[in-house]
Amino acid sequence: MNTPRYTPLITSLPATTPFVGPEVQERARGRAFAARLGANENVFGPSPKAIKAMQDAVPETWMYGDSASHDLREALAAHHGVTMDNIVIGAGIDGLLGSLVRMTVAQGDRVVTSAGAYPTFNYHVNGFGGELVQVPFRNDHEDPHALIAKATEVEAKLVYLANPDNPMGTWHSAEMVSDMIDRLPDGCLLVLDEAYVEFAPEGTAPPINGDDPRVIRMRTFSKAYGMAGARVGAAIGHKGLIDSFAKVRDHFGMSRISQAGALAALLDQDYLQQTLAKVATARDRISDIARTNGLMPLPSATNFVTIDCGRDGDFARAVVAEMIERDIFIRMPFTAPEDRCIRISAGTPADLDLLETTLPAALDAARNKSV
Repeated sequence: MNTPRYTPLITSLPATTPFVGPEVQERARGRAFAARLGANENVFGPSPKAIKAMQDAVPETWMYGDSASHDLREALAAHHGVTMDNIVIGAGIDGLLGSLVRMTVAQGDRVVTSAGAYPTFNYHVNGFGGELVQVPFRNDHEDPHALIAKATEVEAKLVYLANPDNPMGTWHSAEMVSDMIDRLPDGCLLVLDEAYVEFAPEGTAPPINGDDPRVIRMRTFSKAYGMAGARVGAAIGHKGLIDSFAKVRDHFGMSRISQAGALAALLDQDYLQQTLAKVATARDRISDIARTNGLMPLPSATNFVTIDCGRDGDFARAVVAEMIERDIFIRMPFTAPEDRCIRISAGTPADLDLLETTLPAALDAARNKSV
């Protein structure tokens, strides 16, 4: 039988994906979810101006998108106080991470991250043959000191930090992150994932310095701007590093529609502020619902709330299963001890009404099964 001749690396990798999407689960279940509270999507959606810009771009889809994403990069450069040469656009942060790892990690190179941190980064490192070295969270936060110590010890090429963090929703101050950058070992690049930074308190993100070759900043339109389905992300870094993306990136991977929508969304900062207020209100209500049910919500600087169920990972998994059985899609951290928690995304008032009525029954069922 004639079969593809896979590389030894691909043959060695497990047939897994970082996330099983809600649509996959809905097809397996044979019915839709009543509330979609597990993917950290922004249910409040994009700016109406972004929707109009995307609608206006539809007749132009016979053309490829601008391979340089010029207008969007120009606007982002002005927004962040850098030059266009400091910015590259890609298919969300996930796509940019894939290009970055391809550029920097050869088979056997060591890369440091936190055990239980964003799994798609690990997926890319494994896919290019890098060696993942992981350090534990500390008090439900990624541990900058341990990350730097381990990166120094193993001579890591990359060290990954999400600030604010997914899946815990916790965050570090700009001062802490700046200190981490200053303590990077020579030849090690900090991958600073700031997907949720718009939701975070003032003083979470250090000022962006486009001349600093030690760090690359990842930003997205998927979260606060409500455009997860459009797949638009930006990497901000030193010109030399950004130039290197041209060697490996998909130059026509960004559609005209997505570019138009992202540009209009960026220019509508009033709508962004309205969204941030709605998310803050939803976080407060999720936290209140958790406390009413005897659970402990963690402080969050994201568009989700991670909730300590007070037991172990098996109990939290049972709660997730019971919620899904009741048509409420939620997720949870994957790695102990953080897997004692469940994670619930900010939802509409109607979504959270369903959460409020469903969570007590799901908890009761999980408790009964654990007796």
